[in-house]
Amino acid sequence: MTLRDLPTVWGEKLTDKPLQEYPRPQLERKSYVNLNGLWDYAITKKGDLPTNYDGKILVPFSPESPLSGVNRQLKPKEFLFYRKFFTVQKGFVKDLVLLNFGAVDSICDVFVNGQHLCHHEGGYNAFSVDITPALLEKDNELVVKVRDLTDTSYYTAGKQSTRRGGMWYTPQSGIWQTVWLESVPAQYIKSIRVTPNIDDATVTVEADCTFDEPFTVIVTDGGEEIVKSDGVGSVTLRFPDGKFTLWSPENPHLYGLKLISRRDQVESYFGMRKFSVDTVGGFRRLMLNNKPYFHNGLLDQGYYSDGLYTPPSDEAMVYDIKTMKELGFNMLRKHIKVEPMRWYYHCDRLGMLVWQDMPSGGSRQNKFTTLYLPFIGVNKIKDNQYVRFSRTNKDGREMFVREYTEMIAQLYNCVSIATWVIFNEGWGQFDANKMTDYTRTLDKTRVIDQASGWHDQGGGDIKSLHVYFKKVKLPKGTLRAVCLTEFGGYSFKDGEHSFNPEATYSYKKFETLNDFNQGVKELYERDVIAQIDKGLSAAVYTQVSDVEDEVNGLLTYDRRVLKVDAEMMRVINSKIKL
Repeated sequence: MTLRDLPTVWGEKLTDKPLQEYPRPQLERKSYVNLNGLWDYAITKKGDLPTNYDGKILVPFSPESPLSGVNRQLKPKEFLFYRKFFTVQKGFVKDLVLLNFGAVDSICDVFVNGQHLCHHEGGYNAFSVDITPALLEKDNELVVKVRDLTDTSYYTAGKQSTRRGGMWYTPQSGIWQTVWLESVPAQYIKSIRVTPNIDDATVTVEADCTFDEPFTVIVTDGGEEIVKSDGVGSVTLRFPDGKFTLWSPENPHLYGLKLISRRDQVESYFGMRKFSVDTVGGFRRLMLNNKPYFHNGLLDQGYYSDGLYTPPSDEAMVYDIKTMKELGFNMLRKHIKVEPMRWYYHCDRLGMLVWQDMPSGGSRQNKFTTLYLPFIGVNKIKDNQYVRFSRTNKDGREMFVREYTEMIAQLYNCVSIATWVIFNEGWGQFDANKMTDYTRTLDKTRVIDQASGWHDQGGGDIKSLHVYFKKVKLPKGTLRAVCLTEFGGYSFKDGEHSFNPEATYSYKKFETLNDFNQGVKELYERDVIAQIDKGLSAAVYTQVSDVEDEVNGLLTYDRRVLKVDAEMMRVINSKIKL
């Protein structure tokens, strides 16, 4: 099988210093040293630290990706080692130096100057290491050891597969998001949690600090201070005269936020918005800022033809979001992947709602439960039958809960995230009702889709439908908002921009671009526009872009061709509203 090299326009412009932008806009410090670039790498069959390295890898691209310069798949029984030498300037150091990883897939150990400082498991969430005790005045050696079991164990892996093909994609390993240093005082602000409340015109800022002293919170608008207050642990600020600007996709207004303590200072932002579900006109509806609002979206897998999980540039992330918004969509369902924090920042500032999936895990998928039975209409199996859902391993279930908790904490301040999607199509699903209750203890401000697609346990806020191959028929009498959370999957294969010329995966194939566009138009008219007055509250078309064999994107995999007719799509989307 001949797989085609498909560079993006951003990948073609790549230098040896990729993704230099500050990676965490939701908690920003002036202290910042980006470590992305060329590192040494080695792939070995034993876990001992290597004495020799195989060559150079461009961090933060995984070795499986073309942009890494390696183009080699890490096998589940192999070990991947990274090495980077760095110096820390005297003017940079305050009291502590923190080493931050956006994400490493999926089991890693961090060594600085031979000292083991951290063990981390989970391939989607950020983590930090205090490397101060190991630092030297001159050159420092950073080594990261990685192992990735992909789909051979219960770890979260999403669509990654050691046997890629069809709806399963090339696996990723190792560092795949930005690595950077920051320096902080001994008494510093570790994290913040920002909760807007449009009903009482307030915003509450909670801070996790290494000190027990007052700090000051300042809210700004367009750079001008509008309100400030002091407190310990938590501060609630009320807008002057109770007046503020609401955030929405049509008007993505953001306020600036500063937290200042005696020794530390961080900056962030927030938007005044509210997500909820209420009864309107006899139907349960998704609400934005206390008004019914149709979530008109797309499935977004977040894969790039040259960077795979890692976007080749900041501009590449912006392109996807802006292109879909210009077509008239207002939502992206981030499908079983956690993106770099800058992606969410761009959704926040550009005005794009996000439904955030938790990446799927569990041992090898039980296709009888997750694929075959739903196809014949058996889609409500109780999910405490762990063997049916590949969740017999207790450690695996506990790991999922831990990573899910970390994900919600990491993404809580993202203005655009409207919905948490806990499980998708039964993959590694377990105890969904308990997980829904648990989610509400972590976040009371967002809507919950507990089981997207099937094996719904009756909880959460959404009756979630995946409909391919047949007409949409909405259930009656549900006490939850009815949402078409996957549909479409129509394909037109652009031969010059296809990853695999010998294989095509989609749900309905069209031989010409005209037929493809006509098919999309008729599908939306029948299954979305005609269903809104019958109670439909959201629709998620599959999908933003082609991914490897799967060619049902509105964009080609390399993002060079928009297959859907832009004006046609804008006209269709102008009719999709409540």
